[in-house]
Amino acid sequence: MTLAFETQVAQLRLPSTDTTLAEIGARVTAAVDGSSVAVSVRVGVPAAALRDALQGQVQELAQACGWTLARLEFEQRIASHAVQPNVEVRPNVRNLIAIASGKGGVGKSTTAVNLALALAADGARVGVLDADIYGPSVPMMLGLHGRPDSPDGKSIEPMRAYGIEAMSIGLLVEQDTPMIWRGPMATSALTQLLNDTRWGELDYLVVDLPPGTGDIQLTLAQKIPVAGAVIVTTPQDVATLDARKALKMFEKVEVPVLGLVENMAVHVCSNCGHAEHVFGEGGGARMAQQYGVPLLGSLPLELAIREQGDAGRPVVVADPQSTAARSYQATARRLAAALAQRPHTPRPLSVSLLGT
Repeated sequence: MTLAFETQVAQLRLPSTDTTLAEIGARVTAAVDGSSVAVSVRVGVPAAALRDALQGQVQELAQACGWTLARLEFEQRIASHAVQPNVEVRPNVRNLIAIASGKGGVGKSTTAVNLALALAADGARVGVLDADIYGPSVPMMLGLHGRPDSPDGKSIEPMRAYGIEAMSIGLLVEQDTPMIWRGPMATSALTQLLNDTRWGELDYLVVDLPPGTGDIQLTLAQKIPVAGAVIVTTPQDVATLDARKALKMFEKVEVPVLGLVENMAVHVCSNCGHAEHVFGEGGGARMAQQYGVPLLGSLPLELAIREQGDAGRPVVVADPQSTAARSYQATARRLAAALAQRPHTPRPLSVSLLGT
């Protein structure tokens, strides 16, 4: 009976996703003591939101078996996942996730920053690397000012905001200084930013790539261990046309595409509540279906997202209960679940225990 109960618990779905605990490789154990049962669940995704979301469902399953739920524990073990062949992994960054787009203006940087903050809010240790050498925007979005410290004159301490680590070329030069560099200089700057930054022990390093499929993207794919990529697009045909090129690029260099994010999918009028698909409707879903990748989320077009990003306080931290923030949170959870289903690499796991 205990085995059947564990199987039932494993079939519960992660919050905001269509993925079950079993599908992400969760390990469920139950210990019965008389009329009570203690349940332990080990998962490979950020677990801060899981216990509260699943507590009632596990309790109902226990009651159906004639038990009371004495204790529910969630153990978070975020594994390192396989990267492209012949690329050396970094010892303290378990998973590097590239956020890419085929063209500019689709809200890729806004998406990258808010996804990173959403993963952190769910209990992960997260960093953001701004790889857009020519147009860095992460410092403004995170409200970062000043220069990072260099304790030894060679390496750089990442700056911190809202519980995540961050590094950008924008923190090392004056705000209005243009980076008039050819491709090799830009790619060298990217590898230095990654390798010379003294990152802490991170579960996820979110890399905000520049738009397109040029030198920086190729360097990332060939020299930097990438666990997976996320393609950001808007619903309109011209955006999805370029997004297809970005997706195919990652396929060619053997970097798994974890899914698509459709940004600016719908605008809801703040006065009358009318919903309008300003950039078209369903483009992301059609592209995801065509290429057999998940649609991780459809994000709204809202004035507050832009205003809060410009003010250095992204919507996920500025208004975490808002519709927009919840959309980012749901997308981040689907992203983590998609990565958790990928093959692991044999490296130490990140462990934390959440329970009652």
